[in-house]
Amino acid sequence: MDNGLANSTELKTGSEAETGKLYLLELSGGRIHSMYADGSNRKTIVTDCHLPDGIVVDIEAGHIYWTNMGEPKANDGSIERADLDGGNRTVIVPPGGTFTPKQIHLEKRSGKLYWCDREGMRVMRANLDGTKVETLVQTGQGDDDRSDATRWCVGITVDPDAGHVYWTQKGPDNAGLGYIFRAGIEMPEGDAPAERSDIEVVFDGLPEPIDLEIDLRNRVLYWTDRGNPPDGNTVNRAPLDPLAEEAQVPEIVVSDLMEGIGIALDVRHDRMFFTDLGGSVYSARLDGSEKKTLLYAQGNLAGVAFI
Repeated sequence: MDNGLANSTELKTGSEAETGKLYLLELSGGRIHSMYADGSNRKTIVTDCHLPDGIVVDIEAGHIYWTNMGEPKANDGSIERADLDGGNRTVIVPPGGTFTPKQIHLEKRSGKLYWCDREGMRVMRANLDGTKVETLVQTGQGDDDRSDATRWCVGITVDPDAGHVYWTQKGPDNAGLGYIFRAGIEMPEGDAPAERSDIEVVFDGLPEPIDLEIDLRNRVLYWTDRGNPPDGNTVNRAPLDPLAEEAQVPEIVVSDLMEGIGIALDVRHDRMFFTDLGGSVYSARLDGSEKKTLLYAQGNLAGVAFI
């Protein structure tokens, strides 16, 4: 399907195409790995994480941040920070400061971390040191609402240029009840997290949307979906401007994943990286072509970050 989305640059070749580093979360082993962007030189840099799910890198400050889901039915989620080599590990949002944190996003302009809280049914943010934890969106309250997967917030990204935060609510497994929403970065005056007047539906009826990323240069939204084929187990994209037009249909650029989860973009070199719960790490051009498997059968994988 052709939605007229332009790639940022031609794919680089040789050593330039292999520049950069990936940080990868191994959900089943509770570990964080670093590796080159071609999958080589893999190192375990953090161990004993409590079901890690989302990861971001602040290259300027020399930090990685990640979420620990904890036990999904217990209010014991947390967020940690460490140096790029895994040293100086510290908890910045302690257990219980968030219920089940999922994907996390670093917004450097404002100095904020944004994340989705699945069983907490929230979109949240905090300062980079973990202070001033805020709830921006609240989709439910209490155990009855918590059992409703349509209220679960999972993936998140921020468009600072237009002043929007985007998030997914994945819905039950393979139910076709997944949503992508957006709202203003700042809450309208007089509104509350559970009663925001500026929430917009970007896409609905999706199989099971998970993680989100934005190519700010070309104004394109990307996301993974772990629902059933043909629309699920995919990487998808859609133009941001204008978004959610009545006739717009997301473009599937990659298919045949084994429960797609994490996604990271390298716009400069026209490539993306993505993971699945089957334990594989892949790369492809931003249009989905030239898909390569970098690692295979590496346990249950979750978030991935690129620098």
